[in-house]
Amino acid sequence: MGAGYAFISAYLKGEEAKVITSDHVGGMSRTAGIQEVLETIRDTDIGGYLEGVTVQTFDELDEQLWIYLGECLRRLEWFKNLPSDIGKLLKAYIVKYDVLNIKAALQGISTGKKARQIPVGVVHNYGVLDELFNAEDAESIVGLLNSCRLGNYASILEGYSVDEGDKTRLLVEARLDGEYYRELAVITKGMKDGATLSRVFGIMMDMINLQIILRAVIGEMGSEAAGYTISGGYMISEAVAKDLIALKLTDIPDRLDNAEYRSMVEEIISNYDKSKSLAVVEETIDRYKLRLVKEILSPRVLSPLVAAWYLVIKEIEVRNLRLILKAAFDSISLEEIKDYLVLSS
Repeated sequence: MGAGYAFISAYLKGEEAKVITSDHVGGMSRTAGIQEVLETIRDTDIGGYLEGVTVQTFDELDEQLWIYLGECLRRLEWFKNLPSDIGKLLKAYIVKYDVLNIKAALQGISTGKKARQIPVGVVHNYGVLDELFNAEDAESIVGLLNSCRLGNYASILEGYSVDEGDKTRLLVEARLDGEYYRELAVITKGMKDGATLSRVFGIMMDMINLQIILRAVIGEMGSEAAGYTISGGYMISEAVAKDLIALKLTDIPDRLDNAEYRSMVEEIISNYDKSKSLAVVEETIDRYKLRLVKEILSPRVLSPLVAAWYLVIKEIEVRNLRLILKAAFDSISLEEIKDYLVLSS
């Protein structure tokens, strides 16, 4: 077990040194085109991967970015002597993409427009992702999820019809998210540094809930939006969420016990007052979430926490590069999207 942790820790810290950083972004011109972006990141792992990829459209490139992320995860699973705790973490964590794909498939059925797939997750690994997105109703998705051994998610969709409207859909999505984080909490029990990992997942839930709460308050959606939050957070319990969502926006910071959370919401309020753009909610929360999680996970080695940090930074890297490349495809200045980038270093 010790040798396994030593090897995987060394490997993951080595991979961390090959991610896109603020220096890479700083090296791009304001009007960076596709080739300039790829040239600037060629010394990174993802840059090396993209050198061998031929694409014509952003959608094709976007798919390759997700395929790359999936390969990074599978690469870890293939290691001999992989500590069992890290194996459990990878298996549970990857379901995040199944949840996203289930939501997208349901949305596609509702709107009649086929949604974009993320080629990562259990359903993808079973080879039936196309079937998920070609499903004509929720009942068909239930059967498919059961065949992929995702019965706990299938049960949430039993009896659900997309014709029930947006409110019901949002409640179903909240239950899917809640089940995902419940499973993550379960695997941390008895795990090395499990209590710390559980706190990280709790913080992630808090950030989701704060985003829902702030958007609901700004949009004057009313207290019923509290039903769309997920229970089991670190600081934002179900009761706290209901309390916060009933307040005026400017009253929320004083009701938050955590100083970092309070500072974050104050910054959101200030930025929203200036821009009147809801985008500042997600943008600010993403930055604070990364900082909070980094402080806990980044210094750790010889622990499942080193793998959790790797998962976080690779997801952020793909997210950032998607934004940069979409801007390049659309001839949008890098300056216009810089505020939306969340960089770990």
